[in-house]
Amino acid sequence: MTSLIESITGSSVFGFVARLVLTSMFWLSGIAKLADFNAGVGEMVHFGLEPPALFNIATAITQIVGSALIVANRWTWLGAGMLAVFTALTIPIAHSFWTMQEPMRTIEFHIVMEHITVIGALMVVAWKSAAAR
Repeated sequence: MTSLIESITGSSVFGFVARLVLTSMFWLSGIAKLADFNAGVGEMVHFGLEPPALFNIATAITQIVGSALIVANRWTWLGAGMLAVFTALTIPIAHSFWTMQEPMRTIEFHIVMEHITVIGALMVVAWKSAAAR
């Protein structure tokens, strides 16, 4: 059984699918920000980011390029770093639970914990891609 699991998880297809699943939320967000540019700009306005159009473009590029580097397994450390820094920056900008009242405080706290978990997963993909070389 162990050899079967190792053969599955050690395959290049498994690695590709894992990288695709890990980056799916970034792909979808980045593409949505470009496909509905006005909604993306509205999101930046909501969070007080000026100039909002520039922040929308920079966010979409960061999400798409970072994801592409991870999925392609080329300069994976850079893609993972881009997405990890981006994810960390969203915490004080969009999820500042420490400034909120209940029940939003607890809801946003859990979102922050999910963000930290995603950062950890990005760290693992950077680590494992370096180990594979």
